[in-house]
Amino acid sequence: MVTPIEQRFIDLHPGSAERHEKARDLFPDGVTHDARRQKPFQLYYTHAEGAAKWDVDGNKILDYFPGHGALMLGHSHPDIVKAVQDQMAKGTHFAGSTEMEIRWGELVRELIPSAEKVRFHSSGTEADMMAIRMARAYTGKNKIIKFEDHFHGWNDYLVAGSEGLGGIPKATLDTMVLLPINDISVVEKALQNDDDIAGIILEPTGAHMGAIPILPSFLQELRDVTERYGVVLIFDEVVTGFRTSKGGAQELYGITPDVTTLAKILGGGLPGGAVCGKADIINMIETTDDPEWNSTRRISHNGTFNANPLSAAAGIKMLELVSTTPVNDTANARAAQLKDGLNDLLSKMEIPGCCNGVASLLFLSMGLDHECDKEICIISPEDRKKATDPARNQQLNLAMQNHGVQASTRFILTAAHTEEDINYTIDAFEKGLTEVREQGLI
Repeated sequence: MVTPIEQRFIDLHPGSAERHEKARDLFPDGVTHDARRQKPFQLYYTHAEGAAKWDVDGNKILDYFPGHGALMLGHSHPDIVKAVQDQMAKGTHFAGSTEMEIRWGELVRELIPSAEKVRFHSSGTEADMMAIRMARAYTGKNKIIKFEDHFHGWNDYLVAGSEGLGGIPKATLDTMVLLPINDISVVEKALQNDDDIAGIILEPTGAHMGAIPILPSFLQELRDVTERYGVVLIFDEVVTGFRTSKGGAQELYGITPDVTTLAKILGGGLPGGAVCGKADIINMIETTDDPEWNSTRRISHNGTFNANPLSAAAGIKMLELVSTTPVNDTANARAAQLKDGLNDLLSKMEIPGCCNGVASLLFLSMGLDHECDKEICIISPEDRKKATDPARNQQLNLAMQNHGVQASTRFILTAAHTEEDINYTIDAFEKGLTEVREQGLI
């Protein structure tokens, strides 16, 4: 049975409904990214500028999932557009090195504390895959610790503990050790009982961009224990890099990992990824005069679009702006405005829950009375299920799109969001939450 929220969504978006029907014959689930699945159908967009985008039916949508987190400056920033256009006229691929890749790498090293050397990729998945391979090659050990619910792309190893494991050999998954977060005793016990662990990888603000937070004290404990046991510590800063601070979560918390993975903001809105860190670890890619080393220890690494000129042009301009302008401060200020506004709204509407998050990444949890500092919200897994009810959130997601906002329980802020955008969003949430409440879901 179609709900009133769903019916309004269908009425407002006939063009997207038509395109979804065509896409179902072309793509699994009718989409090209799992995160874009949406019932009754996903929206199709035509153009975007600043903090907003427009769908095929002409509806303006304020965007709180900009480029899956890649667009720190918002959509179509004029400086990045010009940089890419200028490079397009010069050439898109030379099958060789360019001076731009040097400048891009220099900016990474200037901003990211752990970056002694850098290797570029085309995505975060590739970067994470390379990082764990480097840890294995460097230590001569086989296993990697990851934490429950942490997302590191879709490669065969790092999806361990997730859904969608079809086609992955059990032997591959057996090289991964899955542990709970925020308990260093569990980590140390695993290291004591298994001398074949090469590295530990994690999202440094917590699983799913920080939706399930990590205590900063746990990061320091990880740094200490990995140094004691000679284990490579990897921060997956694909999302947090250049966002939680100019130097990522490692700069924010003052904890330097051995290896860092980057993507999203790194590429300025174009495909780009990187692994950076201690020179002797990154140099596992480097050739030597020893044929045996080159054959059995060295990591070979190709990639047609590694550091390609268009991504380099966009990435350089993005990182220059991050480095020299108050990009982070602006996004963080808008995030603080939204966080305060939504928490006030929950109180006004007598809805238990909170809006929480670090820097410009925010999360909305409802249906649960609890105490937290609205930054790092630690609740039990059982309580988290109550606070993230899928039926309620699915209706809220559609209701918000009906009111011109792409957001329901996760918000990624940019420097392009304005105070007026935030005020509009809070008003839209009051309407959306009222509609969801009328369906008996709140």
